[in-house]
Amino acid sequence: MIHILILFLAILLDLLFGDPSPHNTKSIFYRLHPAVLIGNLIGVIKPYFKNSNPKIEKFNGVLLGLFVIIIFSLPVYFVLAALYTFLPIVIYAFFAIILLKLTICIKLETDWAKAAYKSLSSSDITSARKYAHFSRRNNQDLTGSQITSSVIESMAENLIDFKLSPIFFYDFFGTTGAIIFKVINTLDGMIGFRDEEHKNIGWFSAKIDTIANYIPTRITTVLIVISSFLLGEKSQNSWKIAIRDYSKTPSRNHGWPMAAMAGALNVQLEKPGQYILGDNNEELSPEKILIALKIRNLTILLFILLSLPIIWFTRYLFFQF
Repeated sequence: MIHILILFLAILLDLLFGDPSPHNTKSIFYRLHPAVLIGNLIGVIKPYFKNSNPKIEKFNGVLLGLFVIIIFSLPVYFVLAALYTFLPIVIYAFFAIILLKLTICIKLETDWAKAAYKSLSSSDITSARKYAHFSRRNNQDLTGSQITSSVIESMAENLIDFKLSPIFFYDFFGTTGAIIFKVINTLDGMIGFRDEEHKNIGWFSAKIDTIANYIPTRITTVLIVISSFLLGEKSQNSWKIAIRDYSKTPSRNHGWPMAAMAGALNVQLEKPGQYILGDNNEELSPEKILIALKIRNLTILLFILLSLPIIWFTRYLFFQF
């Protein structure tokens, strides 16, 4: 039961305090966040793994990825193992909760989605633009509907990276598993690109991120469809659009939940110049952000309920720190 309690308290901790905002990069809490620390380390060591020979650089990319994963995950495993073995269980649980919370981001995105809705509803496009941060696009010229689309796309995409995949790896591999996923996902976010600079050094990071997210992505897509049904949204259309449009995005994984969300809302989501998901049947109004939030929240809840027997079974067979 302690491991189930750790999961619930880690999520509760995030819902209460959230993550530091990337709009305030000078904050000590932002600078000490694991994703920032991992990203800073990657930025420092990346030049040492670069090479003019593509094959050598690809091999170096493997070494880079494995080095970063090991340097952050092994200390977590051994520290938690020591805490569990030599100190009261409460101390072990305290540190496990903190570490697991650091892999999950729910509150910050929720606050931003609600702020974007409020700004868009009052036609304050300038304020609304700053909440398109997660979508990795130039937000300077975005229209109201494009901002709405970017916020909804981010919520669907980040269901995987910042919420359900960390929980999935915690279910099977404990807190260390969640940390390993966080490192893999940060590696992909830092160097897993197809541009000239990163296509060799970052191929391994991109590949293992795709593999790590493969199963959680497809579970999440099914749960989005179920959630849209339970909430009275377009569940049949959600499944239809997910099957039809998932391959339109550059990512092999993220197209699934984004397409499913577009179908559930019966709208068209678009990243200009890259992809269009869904059909333009209904207006992409700010209210769609709130509906997407409800679908996202219920999807998280269903995933947590699904996690409970997995946690019990895996901890029954073997202990995972």
